[in-house]
Amino acid sequence: MATEDRLSRLVSEEYADNCTGDAEERLAELRETADTVRGDAVEDADVLSAMSNETRCVLLHVLRRSGNELCVCELSPVVDVSESAVSHALSDLIDAGLVDRRKEGKWRYYSLTDRAEDVLEALDGNRAAQTA
Repeated sequence: MATEDRLSRLVSEEYADNCTGDAEERLAELRETADTVRGDAVEDADVLSAMSNETRCVLLHVLRRSGNELCVCELSPVVDVSESAVSHALSDLIDAGLVDRRKEGKWRYYSLTDRAEDVLEALDGNRAAQTA
């Protein structure tokens, strides 16, 4: 209730022609907006969560810069963690839709998805904008 009281005060200060329904109307609009974006927000949070670990992020960058599919046995020495840990990290990235896996015989090869390329490109652009 205190939050709604604060919202009522904000609405009355921001809008001189305030009536008692304005705060409730504003709250309804905001709740509708939240409901509309919730699915996208959950998906974005999954992607960002997958990228929040340094090992997983390094794996994405290595896959991107290599330009090829890579096997766990190639990735493990690069990130200096066990093959098991690399496999687990890659599984998390697959679950987030950032990495694809292809099996050939007993070997598994990993590559970036278009989604990962887009996210990494956006991060590159953000980094460039910060240093400019």
